[in-house]
Amino acid sequence: MTPIPRLAAAALLSIASLTDGAVVTRADTVTALLGACYCRVGQTLQCTSNLSEPDCRQRCNDALCDDWFWKERLPCWNWGYGG
Repeated sequence: MTPIPRLAAAALLSIASLTDGAVVTRADTVTALLGACYCRVGQTLQCTSNLSEPDCRQRCNDALCDDWFWKERLPCWNWGYGG
């Protein structure tokens, strides 16, 4: 083996030992944005907080919503009527 590949391999191993795999873990972790999921069934609009968009879509499909929308990073808004 020539000195350059040995040096590159040694550098790679030393970097890997110093990082402990934390860089790879952080790069693979994807944080989903949470928000308010609104579902309209007939004349009723219902909201569920802290759902990601895929979870909202699944919830609304399961509930057979006529219409739905998702507001990222927002809580449910009760229009000042309590609750």
